Amino acid sequence: MGEPVTQAEGAGPQDGLSETARDRSDRIEEALRDRICMLDYPPGQRLSEAELAAEFGISRTPLRRVLARLEAEGLVDAVHGVGTFVTDLADDALDQIYHLRIALCILPARLDPRPPSPALCRQFRALAARAAALPADPTNRRDFARLILDFILAQGQLSANRPLMQMTRHLYLQTARIWIHSLAADDLDLAEEIAIFAREAEDVCTALQAGDLEAAASIHRAHVSMSFRRILARRQRPAPPDRR
Repeated sequence: MGEPVTQAEGAGPQDGLSETARDRSDRIEEALRDRICMLDYPPGQRLSEAELAAEFGISRTPLRRVLARLEAEGLVDAVHGVGTFVTDLADDALDQIYHLRIALCILPARLDPRPPSPALCRQFRALAARAAALPADPTNRRDFARLILDFILAQGQLSANRPLMQMTRHLYLQTARIWIHSLAADDLDLAEEIAIFAREAEDVCTALQAGDLEAAASIHRAHVSMSFRRILARRQRPAPPDRR
């Protein structure tokens, strides 16, 4: 499971090595997934095959294969004869996905767990440091969303059970847009959200350095559960009055 695209989107390899068709396809898929999850492409937006093919310098056939993989993840919906659209989640579907995410959180510690390597511990430590250093400024909402996504992707290295980790990642990507959208809510205390995540990241680091994957998984489960509860609480608040 790769990290989100870090080089310029649409650009080819920068190390002088030739890029295989599969590498190019994976890179484009990551770029489009990233745009959807970060709400650069909001729910309902139609994705132009012609524009994307031109941007990435490929024909429509390999682009359609990329879009088909994104459709399998539930991020886009291809309507025959109409086009491909970014999907949205109804409240009941979101709730069911969160219930499943919470139930699965503990499994990486029990199904084919990987003893955390020094390199992985350093990666989580770097994520914790990023969280601690992030100012609680509204302009940093996107940086915070990126940090959460990087943290989830890093957790994909905690188990060698590929079906489990693929499902875990898939479910997170389904809910990421809802959570990232909530960061823009006027009633959200961004400073509190960042502090909560920073504590989780630090506690997970401590557990991994001790080799206690069960504790690390339990900490993450608690965090996902609390995030879901905050979403439910926000949903139940009365809508602000229309001041038009």
